[in-house]
Amino acid sequence: MAFARTPHEMLARLVSFDTVVGRPNLSLIEAVADWLDGHGISCRILVGPEGDRANLFATIGDATRPGYILSGHVDVVPAEEPGWHADPFTLRQTGDRLIGRGACDMKGFVAAVLAVAPDLAAMAPATSIHIALSYDEEAGCKGVPHLIAKLPELCAAPLGCIVGEPTGLVPVLAHKGKAALRLRVTGVAGHSSRPDLGKNAIHALLPALVAAEAQARELQTRGPRDDRFAPPWSSVQVGTVTGGQALNIIPDRAEAEFEARAIAGTDPGSLLAPVLAAADKSGVDTEWLSSYPPLALDAAHPLAALMSAVSGHDATAAVSFGTEAGLYQQAGIPAIICGPGDIARAHRPEEYLTLPELRACHDMLLALGRACAG
Repeated sequence: MAFARTPHEMLARLVSFDTVVGRPNLSLIEAVADWLDGHGISCRILVGPEGDRANLFATIGDATRPGYILSGHVDVVPAEEPGWHADPFTLRQTGDRLIGRGACDMKGFVAAVLAVAPDLAAMAPATSIHIALSYDEEAGCKGVPHLIAKLPELCAAPLGCIVGEPTGLVPVLAHKGKAALRLRVTGVAGHSSRPDLGKNAIHALLPALVAAEAQARELQTRGPRDDRFAPPWSSVQVGTVTGGQALNIIPDRAEAEFEARAIAGTDPGSLLAPVLAAADKSGVDTEWLSSYPPLALDAAHPLAALMSAVSGHDATAAVSFGTEAGLYQQAGIPAIICGPGDIARAHRPEEYLTLPELRACHDMLLALGRACAG
């Protein structure tokens, strides 16, 4: 990865790869591997079952000794919304703002990690530091489970995982979990004047839609609460509904997508049980799109103290967005969220990270390296 010596240069290089979720990412992963290999850092490319996407895992120090994982995803959401002032995949600077798709979520963190990697390697840390890059996080954390499954053959059981989603470099102890479900109906088309000769696919979805709305109200009014989150309850919503061709044609197809977000201690998939029951009664086809668990790290855990020390910020209780951290925790690896930027800038035109934020992340990683070296 030529001409990528500073975090700024590294971010520009990473943004230049159009790694939209669901698309190939091997060109970026191979460029990162070349960069790491060129600095004597052991690296593995882990191609996923899709064949055109891969995770990457690298180790600084002795992989047989427990250490910490620096985790980031390299996929980004599409950049087709209006409001971009230039090519979203060419990083540009306006004042202190570094603008480009993925600059904040979350190639900024990845850029800081890669730029500091040679400095960390020079420290020869006694506690190993691992770099874990994943794909298709934006599709519901689909790539990282394949990486997590390989960890026992890649390194000793990690002491913890730092997921660098944008939190303003404030360590975050908890987040909600999420499950997503698609229902699909195939009906029988016909003239709307003869509904007895067709099968209305949209009508077949109605019981599941009603069940989702009822479940959402039940969770809000009588479900368990956790005041660390906003809102402090688990939620269910219908995100999309499509179907039909014209008003006077019996719709022969219909589809709806449902989402559940669960507070800590709740299985997000279980929140959609009423929707599944209604779909089953109606003979509707179901497909799970994604699922990841909530995160809950004890405030007294050593990982929380470490990240507060190196970031210079006290840990905050929770955020409502989800990350891969819950999957690491589910695998028995303590996890925390801490990265540069503000999640409010993500998934928007003119997404940006500031130069001071990028430099502060670089400094935080150096502090982590010193802690691991000592």
